[in-house]
Amino acid sequence: MAGVQCKGSESTLKKCRSNGEAIPHCSHSADAGVICSGYTDFRLVNGPDSCSGRVELQYFTEWGTVCDASWDIRASNVLCRQLNCGSAVAVVGVDWFGEGSDPVPLCLLMVDGSLRLVGSGSECAGRLEVFHKGSWGTVCDDFWDMKDAQVVCRQLQCGEALSGPVPAWFGPGTGPIWLDKVECVGNETSLWSCPSEGWGRHDCGHKEDVGVLCSEFKEIRLTEGCSGNLEVFYNGTWGNICYNQMDSDTVSLICQELNCGKSGSVDSSTPRLASAPNWLDSVQCRKHDISLWNCPSSPWGPNDCNYDEVANITCSGK
Repeated sequence: MAGVQCKGSESTLKKCRSNGEAIPHCSHSADAGVICSGYTDFRLVNGPDSCSGRVELQYFTEWGTVCDASWDIRASNVLCRQLNCGSAVAVVGVDWFGEGSDPVPLCLLMVDGSLRLVGSGSECAGRLEVFHKGSWGTVCDDFWDMKDAQVVCRQLQCGEALSGPVPAWFGPGTGPIWLDKVECVGNETSLWSCPSEGWGRHDCGHKEDVGVLCSEFKEIRLTEGCSGNLEVFYNGTWGNICYNQMDSDTVSLICQELNCGKSGSVDSSTPRLASAPNWLDSVQCRKHDISLWNCPSSPWGPNDCNYDEVANITCSGK
């Protein structure tokens, strides 16, 4: 397109005059570019690399911070994908990356049709909520089944659905109930491609709010609270983490994630359940890692560590 001549009041560019024949030598060196007053972009600053740091948002020509009110792992996951940085592993406070400049509006992140799972501490399990008309609301469990859950897990890049109807499994929500009688075939790429009663049309209460559990939901525990065998929930099953190559930095991070102090010791042990899979091996966290999930390791299992080489950790509790 060349020789575009707009008056400025047109609703679309197609309504402007174009006289490309009058400009025979136009090439890609003359490609037009535009910066709008409401242009927004994101970046992570003050971190060890471009995929960790304080969140900053560009609005108009200024960069500012994003207030952490309502910011959670789900918002972080969206941002990490937008920045081509994989999935979010943790949300940290100001003491990690320092204070920034004046904040800009967080509502710029939210658009109609956004999804999130809340109530589990992970973006891959929880009560299903959708964003519409400026508010987060829930989904009623009428007609809800594994096919609907599968679409949600796929849309959130959380693997496969592990559960069917689980009304209020992650607690009842508040506010509007936005959707009811959702009927997905199961191969849709988005929940919005599935039939439903329409926005806000329902005969439900919040005790019927839908919950979803996806295969990429992960959680760790020590079998005796702040000591014991280290176990991880993954792909719908509790399994072991092997002792091989685990060092003090890894143990320190695990104890901190479990609110069991800042240090501890590790030794080898036997699994509580012999048939449990060994989900992880060769875990070696670095000093700048902020979650076990971004520490280098072997691929997710089953792994072949020996029967008596499961990690057993005792945290200091200090």
